[in-house]
Amino acid sequence: MSSLGISVCLLLLSVFISSVSQIILKKAADKTYESTLKEYMNPMVIGAYGLFFCSVILTMLALKHVPLSMSPILESTGYIFVSVMGYIFLKERFSRRKLMGFALILAGIVIFNL
Repeated sequence: MSSLGISVCLLLLSVFISSVSQIILKKAADKTYESTLKEYMNPMVIGAYGLFFCSVILTMLALKHVPLSMSPILESTGYIFVSVMGYIFLKERFSRRKLMGFALILAGIVIFNL
């Protein structure tokens, strides 16, 4: 695989890790805590921000080889990742509008890569 292909996979992995951290933060926000300090200083929140940090590092490494014009296209997959994980882990529903948005995002990615 070329360095561009590896970097694209690395960028997609970074977007996925960022999406996982967003789901973890949402799960942490749904809980009630005794104090504001415990709300922000618990293992779920700290772990989620640690994942965000890893995602930033992976993104920086990937952008060494991925053209900057391709980056927003690939990062838009995060909307799909978050929505699918929200459906699986948070029992959120898909509306028709959201499904149409997914289709537009995927169509944009395909058109960009032609």
